[in-house]
Amino acid sequence: GVWGLGCLPASAQAVARILALKRRSWEQGLLLVAADISQFEDYLVGLDNDERGELENNWPGPITYLLPDNGVAPRWVIGNNTTVGLRVSDHPVVRSLCESTGPLVSTSANVTGHPAAVTSLQVRRYFGAGVDYLVPGQLGNSIGPSVIKHLV
Repeated sequence: GVWGLGCLPASAQAVARILALKRRSWEQGLLLVAADISQFEDYLVGLDNDERGELENNWPGPITYLLPDNGVAPRWVIGNNTTVGLRVSDHPVVRSLCESTGPLVSTSANVTGHPAAVTSLQVRRYFGAGVDYLVPGQLGNSIGPSVIKHLV
């Protein structure tokens, strides 16, 4: 696993801060992470049984699915994309946070073009005081960032 940055998706200001820290264009978009599939119901409207079944069979886990944007995700989250990236995390700390807050914006903790942070010290080296809070915890068991797949 890798360390990540996150915020509430409804906060355009928080998303802009993350993008500035990463030196990443808003046009690329970011993904959303949740504690369970029920937190994404508004995003799943219109999926057929096979598509929904694929999500249910692979979540929670390290797979991010790209689904057609149905207008639920804020533009500042999806950027210039016609899809929205969704993942149900299997990491206990991430799931606990999402149980309290609902889905969160999630992105690897790195400056664009640099390796993702694998320690909290690396996070501090990349971003210094730009990060409000480091949640204590361990990395998950996945190797590297999540796999990204198109659902439809």
